[in-house]
Amino acid sequence: MGAAIAKGVTRVAELAPKLAGKVALVTGSARGLGRAYALRLARLGADVVVNDIDLAAAAEFGEQLSAPTVMDECRRFGVRSLGIQADVSVKAQVQGMVEQIRAELGSLDILVNNAGGMLRPAERNRPSTMPEDDLRFILDINLMSTVFCCQAALPGMRQAGWGRIVNVASGAAIEALTSMECYGIAKAGIVHYTRSLAREVAPYGINVNCLAPALIGTSRALAQFPERRDAGQHIPLGRLGEPEDCAKVVEFFCTDLSDYVTGQVLAVCGGLITHPI
Repeated sequence: MGAAIAKGVTRVAELAPKLAGKVALVTGSARGLGRAYALRLARLGADVVVNDIDLAAAAEFGEQLSAPTVMDECRRFGVRSLGIQADVSVKAQVQGMVEQIRAELGSLDILVNNAGGMLRPAERNRPSTMPEDDLRFILDINLMSTVFCCQAALPGMRQAGWGRIVNVASGAAIEALTSMECYGIAKAGIVHYTRSLAREVAPYGINVNCLAPALIGTSRALAQFPERRDAGQHIPLGRLGEPEDCAKVVEFFCTDLSDYVTGQVLAVCGGLITHPI
């Protein structure tokens, strides 16, 4: 406990081990928001599976780790951690990953569907002209990966009579941004899927919720959109969001704090997004 985490220098406070004995999978967690979610869940006592298409992804954008890997960072909190390199837009790889988790760690209790992103040029994303290849790719890595992971995780959760699923949408799912339309469509699909799935699986003790980050200063976002460094002046709370702001919401959705909350979408935006979903 008290290990250095943020950029290898910040001392973190201990958290009550509310998730001790639970196994959590966070997709796209080798860096950025996913890494913040993985570390938060580890601090809460959960065993954490770090999934990414590249487990060394932090190096791509110069994101510093406090240990050789995100798995090692999680283990510093006294929990088990497993790294699985898999493409969650491919259903067979998702199924194989979930089977491996159950075989090696015994269960899968918490799923955070973080993988995805806006990985096509913004100038090609206008709704009247977006290329089919761009749209299909963005739908696959965001929406379809979420569906595949939920479908693979749910049988075990149903059998256990307990589960927590957190899907990650975006502010782009709530407010139309013509320069991010492929992404907005995919994330809006995640919002609808969250609400629909939550109603279906609630009788099994499974809560399904969604967070919708807006302007968050992740290493990749700042590399893709350097103008975001000055975006704090346009946000009511006066600053750019940090990954830990979103990780705290993941904690809420995964612990007893949200036992009576399901099918909800929470914008993590510093007041930037004001329209109801």
